[in-house]
Amino acid sequence: MRLVHDPAEPLALDDDLLVHGDNARVLELLPRGALDLVYVDPPFNTGAPRRGGRVRSVRDDAAPAGFGGRGYRRERIAGSSYDDAFEDYVGWLVPRLAAAHALLAEHGTLYVHLDQREVHYVKVALDAALGRERFLGEVIWAYDYGGRPRDRWAPKHDTILVYAAEAGRQLFNKDEIDRVPYLAPGLVGAEKAARGKVPTDVHWQTIVPTGGRERTGYPTQKPEGLLRRFVQASSRPGGWCLDCFAGSGTLGAVASALGRRYVLVDSSAEAIAVAERRLAGAHAGEDPATLLAEFRREVVPPDGV
Repeated sequence: MRLVHDPAEPLALDDDLLVHGDNARVLELLPRGALDLVYVDPPFNTGAPRRGGRVRSVRDDAAPAGFGGRGYRRERIAGSSYDDAFEDYVGWLVPRLAAAHALLAEHGTLYVHLDQREVHYVKVALDAALGRERFLGEVIWAYDYGGRPRDRWAPKHDTILVYAAEAGRQLFNKDEIDRVPYLAPGLVGAEKAARGKVPTDVHWQTIVPTGGRERTGYPTQKPEGLLRRFVQASSRPGGWCLDCFAGSGTLGAVASALGRRYVLVDSSAEAIAVAERRLAGAHAGEDPATLLAEFRREVVPPDGV
């Protein structure tokens, strides 16, 4: 993996790339027609700062007894944050998405991950920018975690808009996608039930647990299991995948594990630091929660201290 800061010259795809810089500028420096897949998870325009973090259990003899008769307390470890408010969100985002789409090969696919706040406005604008004939559909990521409002249906899904580089020419590796269990396995027979089924456009997938090993502490981190299906479906072994809102580097981690190449771009130095450590594996087996702590020169006490 090659780390590049604020590039000014064209970027060659001679190694996996982690690029620190404004994606509006960086996208102009990447070769056109080279990418199998673009996945973007931009800020959602929530109107408030987004803060990440992680929860872990710490030995505490004064706390109520738990596993093995020992006392534990739950401790929150601070993560990174970013502002998430835009006066003209569509005007800021759509030109960047169009620039990323232009980098796709003829068989390539663009995935745009949003929520209910802006997805409808972005969809209309992208149809105008890319052509409605390139719209393939939407994937719904459904999850069931967190609080529920009392006065409306609880928002427990995100929407991923999917566009082809060229209508009808998109790559879709149906047989390579991780299968999921049948909801009623008794109705399909033992052989089919054991094999599972290819997911539909509704993907039930848990969020990244606050205390899980996959958790980096970066806000709005998406689960590897979700992105894994997109990469399996829409890229070839050795093919190039781009995320120009890279965050903690989830697309890079998934692409690397599946034998793909990646280009990750983010304007946040904190995100780049987390992604670099995550992808380089500089300290094998290290708890991901320490990535942000070391970047900020914070000390995370070991369990039992």
